[in-house]
Amino acid sequence: MKKILLLAAVAVMGMSLKAQEFRFGPKAGYSYSTVKLKDNSNSETSDPVHTFYIGGMAEYKISDKFGLQGEVLYSPLGGKLSITESDPDDVNTFLNVKAKQTYHTLLVPISAKYFITEGLSVSAGASFGVILSAKQKLSADLGLGGIIPGFELEGNDERDIKDQMNTLNIAPFLGAEYMLENGLFFDVRYNMGVSNLSKDPVNGEKVTNSFAQIGVGFKFGNN
Repeated sequence: MKKILLLAAVAVMGMSLKAQEFRFGPKAGYSYSTVKLKDNSNSETSDPVHTFYIGGMAEYKISDKFGLQGEVLYSPLGGKLSITESDPDDVNTFLNVKAKQTYHTLLVPISAKYFITEGLSVSAGASFGVILSAKQKLSADLGLGGIIPGFELEGNDERDIKDQMNTLNIAPFLGAEYMLENGLFFDVRYNMGVSNLSKDPVNGEKVTNSFAQIGVGFKFGNN
C-alpha cells in the first residue's frame, strides 16, 4: 500500500513539474500613445505619438491553462497637443501651435495569462510606469492669409516638464499573444492610463497617458 501511495505521489509531482514551465526572452515593438486632458468643463485627447518599446519578459506557467508574466520595458510615450490662436478681426490670420510631449518611461507590466491553446493566450494586468524624464517641444504654423508650413518657434522651443508631472503612471491592460513552436511570439495589448500625471491640478485637471502596443519577441526555456 505504501509503495502504491509513493508511486502515486511521484506521478502527481511529475505531472505538476511538467505543467510548470519557465520561459524568458527579449521583446520589442510599436507603441501608439495618446494623452488625455480633462478638467471641470471639458476634455481633449491629443494626436498620437508613434513610437516604440524594447525590453525583456519572463513567464511562469502554473498549469496547462494559467500563467504569470512580468516584464521590464523602455518606451518614450506621450502625445501631440494642438493650440490655435486666431485674430478676431481677421479670420484668415491665426497661429497654430503644436506641443509634443514625450515621457521617457520605464514600464513594469505584470499580468495573469489564460492559455486557450498551447500557443494562443489572453492576458490581463497592469503596467506600472516610472517617468524618468519628460520634455515638451513646441512648433508652429504662422497663418497670414493662410498657413506657412514648417514655421518653427525659435529660442526655447523645447523645455523640461518633469517637475510638473507625477512620476508613477499606472495603466491596466488587456492583451493577446500567439507563440510558435520555436519560441517566436507576437502580441498585442491596450494599456488604459488611470493615474493623474498632473502634479499640481488647480481646476480639477487630470492628465492621463494611454497606449497600444504591437510587438514581437522570443522565449527561451523549457517548452
